[in-house]
Amino acid sequence: MYVIELALKFSPFPLSVERKELNQAEALYHQIKHSLEKGHQGLLELTCDKIESKRISVVTKEILAVQLYEKTATSIGTKRPGFTFEA
Repeated sequence: MYVIELALKFSPFPLSVERKELNQAEALYHQIKHSLEKGHQGLLELTCDKIESKRISVVTKEILAVQLYEKTATSIGTKRPGFTFEA
């Protein structure tokens, strides 16, 4: 599984959806990244492959960052992917 995670303005918690295939995850990542680069206004609806009933609608101007990472069994209970300020 591949996780696409969104950081939102004024929210300490990220939103995430999962994709089974890397090419699908990369396509969604690039779609969101393109929306950020072009400054598109509007609503972005995301669905999840793991929990099929999960749907998230996000106002694109509220997205600060997007990241893509592979979810592995060894990453459960350890440090989250992404950037940290720890030395």
